Amino acid sequence: MTLDKPVKGATSEECAARVMDTVPLIMRFIRAEMRAHKAAFLSIPQLRSLAFINRNPGASLSDLADHLGITSATASATTERLVQRNLVQRSHHPQERRRIVLNLTDEGKYHLQQALDHTRAHIGDLLKGLTAEEISHIEEVLALLKNVFEQTELNSPKQ
Repeated sequence: MTLDKPVKGATSEECAARVMDTVPLIMRFIRAEMRAHKAAFLSIPQLRSLAFINRNPGASLSDLADHLGITSATASATTERLVQRNLVQRSHHPQERRRIVLNLTDEGKYHLQQALDHTRAHIGDLLKGLTAEEISHIEEVLALLKNVFEQTELNSPKQ
């Protein structure tokens, strides 16, 4: 493994370019790992749907469609397959009968957690080759990035 060296004195634009180069690599790895384990019977949009509903219990179909970047009809079809597999529960909103709310079933939570645990373990194995100092640097950088991007979620409409 060759390591890219950090650029001392990099500008925010250069840093943004490195983030945009790195995050897709990480996401491709995570998606492949999620699919490779117990969740192999689920498509990536289905896995993303489970993860979104897990983070946003009671989300609507339109919330899910917005998150996935698909039409409401496609989100409805994806959700229907998850409902048929007993991974998602679809019900009417208590105050707005026309609004559908989505929640994970216990089975949905279980399958998502299994895929997450397997993926976390594999990432942990990859990071075992790093020194304690390198791990500490990664932790610091991830904490900084999380803080920056959490602010964007707090300042934008609910997804």
